Amino acid sequence: MIRPGLVTIRVDGRDVATHPGESVAAALWAAGIRSVRRSAVRAEPRGAFCFMGVCQECVMSIDGKRRPACQEPVRPGMTIETEISG
Repeated sequence: MIRPGLVTIRVDGRDVATHPGESVAAALWAAGIRSVRRSAVRAEPRGAFCFMGVCQECVMSIDGKRRPACQEPVRPGMTIETEISG
């Protein structure tokens, strides 16, 4: 199977090149973005955990709507805001 060409998405104000159709969580992981929020109790970094939409650890703002990143396919021009910038 041949993967489609790269597209650009915007994550916390920076451009990330990734493949369309893969999950946003997988795209962030491949780009080296492992932490997307902090835990409520200890403020520890948190990231995608189950990669199937059950745990809700990867919920973030995707094109202005809160969505689990593991369930959202990458589309060209997406704007994503995690709770941890940088």
